[in-house]
Amino acid sequence: MDTLAGLAQAINDYDAAAAERCARQALEEGLDPVEAFATMTAAIKDIGDGFEAGTRWLPDLIGAAAAMQAASPVLEEAIRISGGKKAALGTVVAGTVQGDIHSIGIEMVCTLLIAAGFDVHYLGIDIPAEEFVEAVRDNGADIVALSALLTVTAAEDKKVIQLLADAGLRAQVKVMVGGGAINADFAASIGADGYEPSAPGAVELAKSFVGAA
Repeated sequence: MDTLAGLAQAINDYDAAAAERCARQALEEGLDPVEAFATMTAAIKDIGDGFEAGTRWLPDLIGAAAAMQAASPVLEEAIRISGGKKAALGTVVAGTVQGDIHSIGIEMVCTLLIAAGFDVHYLGIDIPAEEFVEAVRDNGADIVALSALLTVTAAEDKKVIQLLADAGLRAQVKVMVGGGAINADFAASIGADGYEPSAPGAVELAKSFVGAA
């Protein structure tokens, strides 16, 4: 099995250690890091397609995403050094807002966004509004995806939007919100660009933002 095939297999096997090892091996062999990243994206897409078809399940998405997250920094650094660029529909900054430590929903969204062809920067959980704004600026993001499952943290969505406006970034980025504490009326009331309760629906919303729906 060649290195890229091994990398794809590691994603399919949810083997984070093997994925990172194959990513490093690909670079040692002089393979194009953009091509290696595309190999992982294709593997994730197969799993995402299976999830939407009902033949794959949530643990499959989580395991594959963890494997890709282990290898991605290795390849992304090589892409940055080489001056290359990953082909992408758009750039997304995503995370769970400050005060909330729920991750499964937003991780599902991120995995399916990657599978759909987006460049995703997942910040994690309990993320301060200022960090979302900084990530938008640093990555030239087209979309911010905010998750809030707790009613007491829903107001953080509004804070992110306000800080984006204060920083002069609001016009360049679409804000999509979701999570158990959010509904369409709330999203509209805070000036979000869209709301979607499901992970597959969030992908379609993101695609509509970049004209790819």
